[in-house]
Amino acid sequence: MAIELTDDLIALEEAAWVEQQEGRLTVATAAAVQQAITAHAAATGQSRYDVEQEVKRRVRHPEPDA
Repeated sequence: MAIELTDDLIALEEAAWVEQQEGRLTVATAAAVQQAITAHAAATGQSRYDVEQEVKRRVRHPEPDA
């Protein structure tokens, strides 16, 4: 089963990932990502864990362009 993600959720994780890499990730940013993941999972009937893993995979380890 493919995990469905929104562009907004991916953008939020991308911003958090940049902050984390630069050593400036804030509690507010991390909390916003977690809230968005939880809300998206609940709205789509997907596992919160699966949504979180997939959004992190797509942002941190993107597939190379074919």
